[in-house]
Amino acid sequence: MSSPIWHPFTQHALTPDATLVTRGEGAWLDIAPSGLRIASDATATSPVGGADAPSGETRRLLDAISSWWVITHGHRYPRIVEAIQKQAEALDQVIFAGFTHPPAEDLARGLIDIAPRGLSRVFYSDSGSTAVEVALKMALGFWKNQGPKNGQPRTRIIALEHAYHGDTIGTMSAGARGVFNAAYAPLLYDVVRLPFPAAGREQETLDHLKQAAPGAAALIAEPLILGAGGMLIYSADVLHDMARICRESGTLMIADEAMTGFGRTGSLFACEQADVSPDILCLAKGLTGGSIPLAVTLCREEIFAGHYSTDRSRTFFHSSSFTANPIACAAARANLEIWRDEPVRDRIAALARAQEERLARFRDDARFENVRRLGTITAMDLKVPDAGYLANVAPELMKFFQARGILLRPLGNSIYVLPPYCVTAGELDLVYDAIAEAAGQFA
Repeated sequence: MSSPIWHPFTQHALTPDATLVTRGEGAWLDIAPSGLRIASDATATSPVGGADAPSGETRRLLDAISSWWVITHGHRYPRIVEAIQKQAEALDQVIFAGFTHPPAEDLARGLIDIAPRGLSRVFYSDSGSTAVEVALKMALGFWKNQGPKNGQPRTRIIALEHAYHGDTIGTMSAGARGVFNAAYAPLLYDVVRLPFPAAGREQETLDHLKQAAPGAAALIAEPLILGAGGMLIYSADVLHDMARICRESGTLMIADEAMTGFGRTGSLFACEQADVSPDILCLAKGLTGGSIPLAVTLCREEIFAGHYSTDRSRTFFHSSSFTANPIACAAARANLEIWRDEPVRDRIAALARAQEERLARFRDDARFENVRRLGTITAMDLKVPDAGYLANVAPELMKFFQARGILLRPLGNSIYVLPPYCVTAGELDLVYDAIAEAAGQFA
């Protein structure tokens, strides 16, 4: 019997079978003996038990994308697993409207202690999309409660070209228009779109922002790197200048660090590299070390104060049934303790160096272009005739890598490596050897 599951970002007519994962540990995933299905002509084997492992043997995949960018310290990190187990024995769930619990209180204070300066309020949700949706609603609610200035309410949102902020209606609206959301165009609101600040175009971006910012409600940006937009990197100087322009115009700045937070760019938060303290900060993915869904939106006190009133109509109207789930909060609290007690920053620095060393072989490889790195993230674009997210090579590349025991999920012809911080040098060699081999077959 076929599975009744409808998988995300999956065209089932082309990918009818899903890979059955049974266990994770460190940087590795265990695959059920019959769970990994690949093209019948794949012949290469993985040295650690890839697609051609003998029938009945557990196969393994090296998780080189942190299971969609969420796993930081490694799968089933013991301190986080222990925190989840302990909390599940005490309190599993409680309504969060008018109630609270120790894990949520402890986590909120811990986040404020490490967040960029000036952020003083924490709103819980459950994913990067909802964290951003909350941020957009906070900004619009704040300005509505201020009343119109000069007769014009601040309702416009500014976003970057190629941005991706999630799949809810508000976040799709702020994201780039294209294949991700074309079917839902009637639901989306218009935003002001800034050109992406690619090298040599930085001033064009800043000039557009100077023109758009006065009277706008907020600018939303993924700081330093656009994830689903293609792992596109821009400079910290541009981010710093964008924050300055927003400040001068009174426009709120929303930093979407759902992916970049918790060390991916080399610093705890990407904003740190630009000395930027946003008005609103969105965190998700690595918040719990990737173990369980949780997200937060932090904001400045004046945004909270803008909703604070004896007038109940000024309430911030957003929630979900599982807001601040105690088990998820306990996992995130354990994650903060890991960052405090263990040499996580040293691991990140070592991983960044190892990534750069392995990327060097591709910088002069004519089969690739735009070879790039930011912190622990590397990416390169394979030269193909139909570049872009729907490039025909993407599903073939994914099958190719799985056949070699590697989990990579290219963004079209853009191959990126975003591993957990526990990955070893030898494991990275497996990844980059597979990428070089793929270029020989598909470029």
